[in-house]
Amino acid sequence: MNRRDFFGITAGSVALAAFQDNAIERARAAGEGVKGRKPEEVARDEDYWTEIRNAFTIDRDVINLNNGHVSPAPRPVQDAMRRYLEFSDMGPYHTMIQNLEPKIEAVRRRLADTAGCDPEEMAITRNSSESLEIAQMGIDLKRGDEVLTTNQDYPRMLTTFRQRERREGIVLKEISFPVPPPGMDDLYQRFERAVTPRTKLILVCHITNRTGQIFPIRRICDMAHARGIPVIVDGAHAFNHFPFKISDLDCDYYGTSLHKWTCAPIGTGFLYVKKSRIASTWALMASDARQDSDIRKFEEIGTHPAANHDAIAQALVFNENIGIERKAERLRYLRDRWAHRLAENPKCRILHSQDPAQSCGIGFLAFQGVDPGKMHDALWSKYAIVTARVAHPEYDGLRITPHVYTTIGEIDMFADAVEKELRA
Repeated sequence: MNRRDFFGITAGSVALAAFQDNAIERARAAGEGVKGRKPEEVARDEDYWTEIRNAFTIDRDVINLNNGHVSPAPRPVQDAMRRYLEFSDMGPYHTMIQNLEPKIEAVRRRLADTAGCDPEEMAITRNSSESLEIAQMGIDLKRGDEVLTTNQDYPRMLTTFRQRERREGIVLKEISFPVPPPGMDDLYQRFERAVTPRTKLILVCHITNRTGQIFPIRRICDMAHARGIPVIVDGAHAFNHFPFKISDLDCDYYGTSLHKWTCAPIGTGFLYVKKSRIASTWALMASDARQDSDIRKFEEIGTHPAANHDAIAQALVFNENIGIERKAERLRYLRDRWAHRLAENPKCRILHSQDPAQSCGIGFLAFQGVDPGKMHDALWSKYAIVTARVAHPEYDGLRITPHVYTTIGEIDMFADAVEKELRA
């Protein structure tokens, strides 16, 4: 590299960094530019999404279609976390513990407002697994009590209840459902039929981490509550993915990660606990009896960084400037672009629902006579395309999860690569 090339790259990097520094303002301005237009129309406006995309510092030599595992944070979120970390290290007791840690209350209020619940029902955690295990391990159950869920729920959550089976003698009852299912009525009826007098708790995904199937949560909660059964909702992939409010679901517990669709720092999430359930739910790590009715007892994990949870606020602002309706339509549009094309190939099977009420940005691609593992490996090694291999006893394939920074060109390159491999 010669001197001119070096300084050219350096100047370009500085210019890009400066461009990304005002990413939130540019996102807000872009939103004003499309104000009044239908979300499904904005979903196809590449000029608008270019403004959103420029807030991210991702590696453009890789096409990341596995945002369902963990998503990158936009530059303003990264910058906020760096500032908080640097300030923490100036102390850290008086800087982190006395100054930054109390700011969690402002984050709690913002999160609760976005989620649609009382701030006193919102515990800030490190991820959905921690959130859900707090609820799963904190509810009193006796030997022989049944917990009802599906065999497509997240493996860690199933493992949690299986440990309680071994340790306490509870019974984990798993129901199956086809992918894609006939409809929401079918999903509801499968839960309703499986309830018995011994059913004491229900765990259900808001949207599954596998095929992106959305469940009729409010109907399941109403049915369960009529029988005196509490409901834990696994919302790991739902929050800031598509529009909803927790208050509309009427669930008892709701856990999610914020480093997926919210693009908050890695290691952030929240647990919602209905106020009437807080006192009767044990904290995962010990809390004092004085905290019995305080949502903060679920945050007792010992010394931890304040930077992660304080930077959540920047991620919420970034998402607010996009708007959840626009975001959901964009994610669904990107998914449909590759899915509709590959559905015409006789070697491909689309296992996510085509019904907008039952799905959003998560798509699932299975194959006829093709090893999904080999396809996954070929996409990475030959084309630098990241996907998620998801194997289940009832099906096998690739989970495809683009994000707001994903381009139409990248989606088309993915479809091109799959078709090329299928011809090989």
